Amino acid sequence: MDKKPETLHREIVARSRLFRVEALDLRFSNGVEVKYERLTSSTSGAVMIVPLLDNDTVLLIREYAAGTERYELALPKGLAEPGEDLLEAANRELQEEVGYAARKLTPLRQLSIAPGYMQHLTHVILAEDLYPQRLQGDEPEPIEVVPWRLEELPRLLALEYFSEARSIAALYMVRDLLRERGGRR
Repeated sequence: MDKKPETLHREIVARSRLFRVEALDLRFSNGVEVKYERLTSSTSGAVMIVPLLDNDTVLLIREYAAGTERYELALPKGLAEPGEDLLEAANRELQEEVGYAARKLTPLRQLSIAPGYMQHLTHVILAEDLYPQRLQGDEPEPIEVVPWRLEELPRLLALEYFSEARSIAALYMVRDLLRERGGRR
């Protein structure tokens, strides 16, 4: 099962400012041929930042999400500019969306959303040792910053408007990392 399928044909069938839809004709090792479509990104990469104000307080943002057509709570995130390092992108997005910069940025891991249909990966970055610093962003309206205690993660998960899987996974990763650092299990 480790042998990747052979790509017989690849074609871009649709394109937007941010995304492309790619059609793939694949042949699996057992001879079965399948047509797939996947969403690919035309950007350099995406970052999601977990900004820690202190060892128990994370800064979330509340902004309009066109996909769900409502205001959502989530972690700050954004796309890397062409030629921009992912840690630089994380610190820039943090300043644009939250009004803080970080002296310490630590890459945690990459997350995918729907790997069967999307090529997109998000790089989760832990931001610590924050200090006030704002950059002008491209958001259409001011973003509300919402401090949240990690010990209250179950209460956060109960909120209907906190539904983004990447944010949920990133908060659990950071909560567990902080427990390990503190010697708690």
